[in-house]
Amino acid sequence: MLNNNRGFTLIEMLIVLMIITVLIILIVPNLSGRSADVNDKGCEALVALVQSQADAYFIESGLTATDISTLVPNYITDKQTTCPNGNELSITNGKVSL
Repeated sequence: MLNNNRGFTLIEMLIVLMIITVLIILIVPNLSGRSADVNDKGCEALVALVQSQADAYFIESGLTATDISTLVPNYITDKQTTCPNGNELSITNGKVSL
């Protein structure tokens, strides 16, 4: 009879599955922590963008923006009043903050 030994044994398959499981256990927690970092960086960038638009408003009108809604029609969109992590932006004395 012909003896065909080209397949994988059950033990080899279990070892491969164990290695894949260990890699997934190590990688998945790191990915969830990164999304918070990305949201924080996005929020910092949004604050800088809205601050530049508040400065542009001051240069063009000569008035200091006292409320975020002052900038919405012409300088920023409605979506740019909220950070990716859900925090609302506010303006106090022309300075944008969370």
